[in-house]
Amino acid sequence: MCTSRTLSPGTRVLLAVTLSWVLTPITADAEPLVPGRGQKLDQVGDDFENEGWEYLSNLPKSTRDIDQQDRFPVGEAGNGRWYEGSLRGQPDVVKRVPTPAGGLPGSRGSLLLQSLWTGIPGQPQNVLGQDDLIADVNYRLQGSIPVEMSPSVVVRVFLPPIATWENRTGPHFGFRAALETRSVKPSAGAQFSQSRPETETYWPGMFIELQGKTSENENYYAYLRIRANENGYDFRSKPITVTGWWTLGMSVTSDGMVHYYASPDADDLTPADYLGSLYPYGYRATAFKTFFFNICNGDNGSSWSTAWIIDDPSVYVVR
Repeated sequence: MCTSRTLSPGTRVLLAVTLSWVLTPITADAEPLVPGRGQKLDQVGDDFENEGWEYLSNLPKSTRDIDQQDRFPVGEAGNGRWYEGSLRGQPDVVKRVPTPAGGLPGSRGSLLLQSLWTGIPGQPQNVLGQDDLIADVNYRLQGSIPVEMSPSVVVRVFLPPIATWENRTGPHFGFRAALETRSVKPSAGAQFSQSRPETETYWPGMFIELQGKTSENENYYAYLRIRANENGYDFRSKPITVTGWWTLGMSVTSDGMVHYYASPDADDLTPADYLGSLYPYGYRATAFKTFFFNICNGDNGSSWSTAWIIDDPSVYVVR
């Protein structure tokens, strides 16, 4: 059954089916924190308002995940706030554009992210590929943000009309965080059983996904997929019934739990936008390192990814 709702300016109805989306209830030691609360850290994030904003691609991009090739220097923004992910490489298009209608009040600039070659440029793999644009948080702050400061990250994302999306079932866009945790592992080569604490990085987040037509469903529909539950599995969350601007956010509380929020439109997040709280992979976070975006396509050499536009990605701390 198709659903509809009252739309604000800049949004459109998506062909959609009724979906059930439920997160397994988790008991948190701390109350869920609405992302965007507290003090905004001006040293990181971006508003893309500078008309001279530019990104230096420094091609060719890295493809270490495919052929173990790190190609330096990596791409980076002229303002030093963004850089290429050396594991998978950067989006083919990283470009400041005028803010689409319905965005943040007063915003004139946003950032377009799009890719054709998500694998090795010129060598189509015909499998799902992704590129990464990473925010420089850890270096600009000279260290990670301890979870005792209750960090959070918020971004506005413009979803174009579904007719313009890459015609492919699966993930199209990712919004993710890099978190640290402490684990205890056996010491390598030790004569007797010993263990030592180590810092590990893991990458929870949210994906915007498209489900194509099937024999049971005659329409396309989109939804948010959460990464990840305690066993490391992604799962389907909130259905996307409108395009246009959305606000996505993640927060980390002092108990190391990750809290997920999402809302249509470009307004600030509220408790009503809560999706759920989890310990992804069973980890308790100890620190927030950075955040980044994934741009995905089928890497066939002819189909561009969906054109994603982001605005005002920002990091906050409560304490």
